[in-house]
Amino acid sequence: MTMTNQTVLIAGATGVVGHAALEHFATLPQWQVVTMSRRQPDLPAHFSGRHLSVDLLDPQACAAALQSQPEITHLVYAALFEKPGLVKGWRETDQMQTNLAMLRNLLDPITRPGHRLRHVSLLQGTKAYGVHLHPVAVPARESQPRDAHDNFYWLQEDFLRALADREGFGFTVFRPQLIFGDALGVAMNLIPVIGVYAALCRELGLPFAYPGGPSNLLEATDARLLARALAWAAEAPSARNQIFNITNGDVFVWRNVWPAVARALGLQPGPDEPRAMVQFLPAHADAWDRIVARDGLRAPPLSALLGESHHYADFCFGHHAKAAPPPVIVSTIKLRQAGFADCIDTEQMFVDWFEILRRKSLLPPLRP
Repeated sequence: MTMTNQTVLIAGATGVVGHAALEHFATLPQWQVVTMSRRQPDLPAHFSGRHLSVDLLDPQACAAALQSQPEITHLVYAALFEKPGLVKGWRETDQMQTNLAMLRNLLDPITRPGHRLRHVSLLQGTKAYGVHLHPVAVPARESQPRDAHDNFYWLQEDFLRALADREGFGFTVFRPQLIFGDALGVAMNLIPVIGVYAALCRELGLPFAYPGGPSNLLEATDARLLARALAWAAEAPSARNQIFNITNGDVFVWRNVWPAVARALGLQPGPDEPRAMVQFLPAHADAWDRIVARDGLRAPPLSALLGESHHYADFCFGHHAKAAPPPVIVSTIKLRQAGFADCIDTEQMFVDWFEILRRKSLLPPLRP
């Protein structure tokens, strides 16, 4: 295979960010793409790269897989380890150390002599500002002092900074808000959760109710937008050794956006009714199986489709909240001033992603 002078390795290619990144980089003629994940990713028809099936917890497997890949010049690190139940694990030491080990196991072989690594993109999120622990500044800015809590973000970032300084490659850290995409069976993607919830409401004759608690002011990040930012950062001098917040560019409140979500799914919104997704969705797995069989969907069984994302949905919907939580707004001025000013309307984002899942026969078709 003829190689270009820029080869990007996308680690975590089956995740919500990794999948969007592989689809975007595969459209760019200046890039050769190598993907990495334990599971086989859903590769687009135009994909001409290679896939490496590797468990990042196995340092020997990482070294063996990457020994013959000296042409890798850029890394998009979108791999993530989360524990069952998701939210509780965010504060547990073994979850943090596992995420650090995965990054180290991958970077160690591709920074050895003979390799040509030039840039690494790393993902964090608004937990960097402590949103899961306390109110945060509005807007949260990258220039704020590091929030004083244990987080695998800090472990990974400190390791990456030290290695980059020693080896002379650049890096960019992105902090997106709630990320939305089409990946299934992942830790944090609300699109399949909402899509299945809507299908079950229709199947069971229930109103498509907003299932959460008091809603707050939020921002979203479309995975396609983040993928474009990752491609920009890989080559932009202004992105070198920088941290950037990234969002769609607008704000939303769940209750206000719910009618647009309902329209995108061919439903009418019903009155609010709190429903815990971690209870409601598994309780109706048989109904989902009926929908899949009747409509000839390619969708997997419910547990494989959801991953841990139904836990994430309850967290994001504020299901257990007694009062409206404080707003979570980040500034994206630094990113725009650095040269990346792309944006997408969040209501249109929902329309796009549900249509994409329908085209892939992962959600049922719209009903008249």
